[in-house]
Amino acid sequence: NLNAMIRILTDSATDFTQEELQKLNVRCVPMTIAFGGDTYTDGVDLPQEIFWQRMEAGQTPKTSQPSPDAFLREFEAAKVALVDSLSATVGERLLVQEACRMRDAGGKTAQEIAEALRLLVPRVRIFACLDTLEYLARGGRIPKAAAGVGMLVKLKPIVTVSREGLVEMAGKAIGRHRAGDALIRMTQESGIDEGYPVLPLYTCITENCLAFLRQASQAGISCDAEKAVAIGSTIGTHVGPGAFGLAFIAKA
Repeated sequence: NLNAMIRILTDSATDFTQEELQKLNVRCVPMTIAFGGDTYTDGVDLPQEIFWQRMEAGQTPKTSQPSPDAFLREFEAAKVALVDSLSATVGERLLVQEACRMRDAGGKTAQEIAEALRLLVPRVRIFACLDTLEYLARGGRIPKAAAGVGMLVKLKPIVTVSREGLVEMAGKAIGRHRAGDALIRMTQESGIDEGYPVLPLYTCITENCLAFLRQASQAGISCDAEKAVAIGSTIGTHVGPGAFGLAFIAKA
């Protein structure tokens, strides 16, 4: 039985809960999050509520990727087919879910599944709107003065993940509603492949995301609020609370 022998391994940037990982039968190598002297294992001993409480209290964590050793321990037991998602969080999750679907359908080797995923990588799209510029300023990604001016006019930056796997500005809008319109336009220009799930995403609070999903459904983009993914600490550190957006597979 091929599927029994195929193990799917990811890192905690996918923001799966422990329950979801068990249900999908996926192994996860966690990232490390440090608040001052306190070090946590992402998704294991740092609940998202505590993470956001500390963030909103003005503490800025440092995130670090899993050590090569942590992966090595998992790899030594098997022949490995690696897939670089060139993405993170919900984009990476789409690929893991597809790997699980193919494993469970049977009939493909790990190498064949990996090859199919590599063909999907350039079609993964993430478009998200940040609710606040404060956390980009805290992390030194934009000057504090610019963030102050931007927040006065309710400027909402729209970010995407480039084909090279880099987080890039895709645009900006004044206010949440216009930002939602811009996300919808970008999504429609890419074109959704309906053969794969469309995953809404949010950080910390759902309100902005739910308002955006109502907007999206009026524009003919159907996505299920039940599938909305709470973005955790690895990305949340940089974008702050109240962000919202979509991840999907674009038409080939």
